[in-house]
Amino acid sequence: MNRRAWGGGAAALLLCAAFAHFCVRIVPAEAPSPLPSPPVPRSSQTAARGKLVIPVEGVPSSALADTFTQARAGGARPHDAIDIMAARGRPVVAAADGRVEKLFWSGEGGRTLYQRSTDGKRIYYYAHLDSYAPGLGEGQALQRGQPIGTVGSTGNADESAPHLHFAIHLVRPDEPWYGGQPINPYPLLVGS
Repeated sequence: MNRRAWGGGAAALLLCAAFAHFCVRIVPAEAPSPLPSPPVPRSSQTAARGKLVIPVEGVPSSALADTFTQARAGGARPHDAIDIMAARGRPVVAAADGRVEKLFWSGEGGRTLYQRSTDGKRIYYYAHLDSYAPGLGEGQALQRGQPIGTVGSTGNADESAPHLHFAIHLVRPDEPWYGGQPINPYPLLVGS
């Protein structure tokens, strides 16, 4: 092989390496971040007290859809929640400060978590979870942004469409974890 051919091959190799380094972005398949991750520091959270964070890590407000009034059960009832679509295993975080009121399995919601707000007037309901965060238990205090589980499709959710079913109910502090008056979480999340 002559020197000129060798030089041309080396130059082509250098150009390919430079192209790969500066122009090609390799994006891995969507993989969940491992649990548990540390709670989100208060300084990096929403500045205004009482604001909600989107309860699925990495989902921007622009990806949310208002499904609160959509019909469910063949039109028999309204949804009274929103579905946040995400990859199975993506971390679910507490939308607000509070405490774990109930960890519960139901036919419709699958693996669920009920969280009571610090003032006792709201219940945040997280359903179709694939798993709970390690060590999570009833009565445990939660900070906004703290991992509580992972996105899944347990209960009556479509196996091919993992998501978090997220609802908010207004309750009196003495009311149980179930029931209450549903309110639409969508404007509370997109405004945050």
